[in-house]
Amino acid sequence: MRKAEVILLALAIALVAGGCGGAASVGNQKGNVAADFSLATLDGSAGNLRDYRGKVVVLNFWASWCGPCRAEMPDMQIVYSELRDRGLVVVGVNQGEARDTVAAFAREFGLSFPILLDETQSIARKYGVRAYPTTFIIGRDGVIHNVIVGGPLTRSAIRREVEGLLK
Repeated sequence: MRKAEVILLALAIALVAGGCGGAASVGNQKGNVAADFSLATLDGSAGNLRDYRGKVVVLNFWASWCGPCRAEMPDMQIVYSELRDRGLVVVGVNQGEARDTVAAFAREFGLSFPILLDETQSIARKYGVRAYPTTFIIGRDGVIHNVIVGGPLTRSAIRREVEGLLK
């Protein structure tokens, strides 16, 4: 095999192993205002990103079968519990799984932050998510300050991302 074929094969394997593909939406990149969306919550009501305007948002796209997603959830919950009174909200957006599966996952990890169900993965595509987990750090003004692809994010890494925005 030639070097170029090896590189292409490695990239293909990385994309398949990393999660779902999709072209990035220009409006959902660092420096732009995060596009609003509405998805069902675990209790069946509607959850909208605009409901969190004025807060610092950690928007986390995840799936229960994703090892790094599972590994970072306890730290997501801890940081949310520690900083929510200062204006932080973590919004978990599950990717294509049944409500019962997501509810069991939330119970297993003791998650108390909002969890939205992206059953068709249309919001993940809108945001250009290509791998799980993918986390968007959104300021109080709705502007995306960072996009972190992969994980697991540690408690200290999450805090580093949001501390300056909470001031």
